[in-house]
Amino acid sequence: MPPHTRVVVDSTADLPSEWLAHYDIRVIPAYVNFGTESFPDDGVALTHAEFYRRLAETRVHPTTAAPSLGVTLEILRTALEGVEQVLALTISSSFSGINNVFNLAAKEIGGDRITVIDSGYLSMGLGWQALAAAKRLHEGGTMADAIAAAHDVRQRSDVWAAPNDLEFLRRGGRVNALMAGIGTLLQVKPIISLKEGEVRTIQRVRTMNKAKAALIEMVQKSAPLQHLALMHTNDLQGAEMLRDALSFIAPEDTPIINVGTATGTQFGPGSLGVSIVRKAF
Repeated sequence: MPPHTRVVVDSTADLPSEWLAHYDIRVIPAYVNFGTESFPDDGVALTHAEFYRRLAETRVHPTTAAPSLGVTLEILRTALEGVEQVLALTISSSFSGINNVFNLAAKEIGGDRITVIDSGYLSMGLGWQALAAAKRLHEGGTMADAIAAAHDVRQRSDVWAAPNDLEFLRRGGRVNALMAGIGTLLQVKPIISLKEGEVRTIQRVRTMNKAKAALIEMVQKSAPLQHLALMHTNDLQGAEMLRDALSFIAPEDTPIINVGTATGTQFGPGSLGVSIVRKAF
């Protein structure tokens, strides 16, 4: 029997396409704007390679935007076809207005057919929660079971990132100009935590190689792991280095993900990140 509830996420979840297809998870795209040009964060209208080329060359920093209410309504209504309910999980409301748009759409559709959850995370911090919910539904679980599965994963999660260039976080309003300037001058690479809607600097190192070593050490100290994802912004070689260094503790289903354009706008090219879910005991 097919699930009676379908999972929907926004595109910042960065879930691999094969997992989306296998669990019939629907995606509502965020948008990235280069001047008057607007592109959905789907890797099709604007490929990742083209996006990062533009990002490196442009003098005008791109902006990101939540999906319109109209687009959100359209995809949610399509997602409701053939099922009773939709469980929609979003990027943290502290990082984006997407959660607000999802809630407005759910209210307009009415009834209790759509439940919206603020994941508290971004990228695979959101993705692992959505995957847990979808798996539980495919096992025959209820909406309540799916929400509980997502919450359980959330409690055991962390997302850490090593931005390559603080200038992109400054442009996006995540750090001030002084800190970005000092960081660039001294070649400081902060290790940041993105957890429960908060962005915190937890370490500072002097080179990207030391940043990689710091990420590796943090993941090693978190073992044993249920899930691990290695994220990068157009730095596949760096992500593969992390994978090789962590191969002895990495679960079999560890993906390497070139994150979408909405998140990439904030971090700039050459950044690395990890998303972990510790094993439950």
